[in-house]
Amino acid sequence: MIIAYVLAKVEAGKDKEVLGEVLKSAGVAEATPTYGVYDLHIKVEFNTVEELDEFIFSKIRRIPGVKETVTLMAFRGT
Repeated sequence: MIIAYVLAKVEAGKDKEVLGEVLKSAGVAEATPTYGVYDLHIKVEFNTVEELDEFIFSKIRRIPGVKETVTLMAFRGT
């Protein structure tokens, strides 16, 4: 299982619309609006890196109002 955190910058006034679209997407475990550099933190879970790629490039980055994303892939330490 691939777990990642997607941090998104959102255009002013588009927060609710973007959050609503994100929550409709398969693989989203949690989405939280935040203050600070990034406006939305999204926890996602996928079986493959290809599914994560599809989510980032074909879903999140195409939502109107999303200006920028950063993806942090989690790993299991020993």
